[in-house]
Amino acid sequence: MTAALAAPVLGPLTAALPGCSTGGPQALPEAPAGSGGSGGLTPPPVPREFRAAWVATVANIDWPSRRGLSDAAQIAEIHAILDNARALRLNAIVLQVRTSADALYRSELEPWSEYLSGVQGQGPGYDPLALWIAQAHARGIELHAWLNPYRAKQSGAKSVAAATHLSRTRPEWVRKYGDQLWIDPGEAGAAEHTLAVCRDLLTRYELDGLHIDDYFYPYPVQDAAKQDIDFPDDPSWLRYVRGGGALSRADWRRDNVDQLVRRMYDLVRELRPTARVGISPFGLPRPDLRPAGITGFSQYDKLYAHVEHWMAMGWLDYLAPQLYWPRAQKPQAFEPLLRAWQGVNPLGRPIWPGLFTSRAGTEADGWPLDEIPAQIEIMRSAPATGGHLHFSMVALLKNRRGIADALRAGAYVESALPPETPWLSALACGPVMLERLADGRLRLVAREGAPARVFAVWHREARSADAPWQFELIGPSGDLGGLPAGSLVSASAVNAINQEGPRKTFVI
Repeated sequence: MTAALAAPVLGPLTAALPGCSTGGPQALPEAPAGSGGSGGLTPPPVPREFRAAWVATVANIDWPSRRGLSDAAQIAEIHAILDNARALRLNAIVLQVRTSADALYRSELEPWSEYLSGVQGQGPGYDPLALWIAQAHARGIELHAWLNPYRAKQSGAKSVAAATHLSRTRPEWVRKYGDQLWIDPGEAGAAEHTLAVCRDLLTRYELDGLHIDDYFYPYPVQDAAKQDIDFPDDPSWLRYVRGGGALSRADWRRDNVDQLVRRMYDLVRELRPTARVGISPFGLPRPDLRPAGITGFSQYDKLYAHVEHWMAMGWLDYLAPQLYWPRAQKPQAFEPLLRAWQGVNPLGRPIWPGLFTSRAGTEADGWPLDEIPAQIEIMRSAPATGGHLHFSMVALLKNRRGIADALRAGAYVESALPPETPWLSALACGPVMLERLADGRLRLVAREGAPARVFAVWHREARSADAPWQFELIGPSGDLGGLPAGSLVSASAVNAINQEGPRKTFVI
């Protein structure tokens, strides 16, 4: 861990304590008018930006770092990742919990992932997802669960399939394609099973989001003549045709994916209304909707993913197109692609691009270190996107080529609260109170309305006209530590959809 990332994230909020009091918590009064000095009592608006990193479990890309780690070692890595995320001022983690019809959590529907123990079906002595959620939330970080809806075996998988894996319990749903196994999107029973997995996750875990990536129908496998081999879905296709289906095969495949996306979105709205549905598709729009000069792979024609239709129908709460190219790569240039996605967004849902941060944090032939910060600045320029995701956490965790230091000192010099989602609704938080505990520490509480997911806190020296406001996000414990006498604190409680409750100001 670098010195910058090891530094306490709260900065001035961990300063030396004033004299300790005795007895129970003591409520501090609100600041009287004029107590803010010539700087006044009103801080700037809360900065807003979704800052996330994908934590990939497939092939042990991010976590756990290798198969077969002890429970204690896995848990230590969870803490290290989340501590670094907080120190870097990220506010969300997108954790891969289903890589290949398997589970990174306790499940009665699918076997434990081999990427934990090395053996599919053999799990740890704790529930990883439950721990990830609890520890992320304690740090004020959102946790979104990332699923692969169709992959059943990845190329690098080594374990024999467990007896409870779909390839053994429902082999009629599973197709071999190249060196992988895929659940056929045309199999109605398979779709029901994937939705049952979603229902299970949404019912048992306090998720902030459900997330799927770019693996719909698989990326094409080619034969020796470099021709695409068609996906082997004859059984489900012929059943559709015999049943009187009138769509072309390509449109039928797109409709299969459409219906899963629609039903997944409806399920989230039913079971966990404050959770957001995120989709991170391949980064190029449909060929007829691309800017001039942009060329490349068509997910509409090859993966049967009609992303623009999902956006028009409102079947997602944020889109994270994988814009995994540098600014200067003209056929897939970053900014024209970003603006193209913004231009096919009739409902105004957030577009938070995925950034190939691992490419900027690799060996000497990686991208220049300024590429990712420059892409973030483009996203902040009008029309701003309001957020982004890093692929993947390991580059930030290991501070490769100084990428984490560069972000913390530059683009992330200030904390940020994720944007609101005004099309969703949730109980609002009530006003905050500031208490001094018996040991002298300060604690924010909100006893009315919704529980606080985090507290949004501005603070500065009250008596200096030139003292700048500093912004921090504080976890739901509300623990401010200690502040020097004469500090001005302005705080609000934030609910599950990132709406602020009433703001109150105090002088310490």
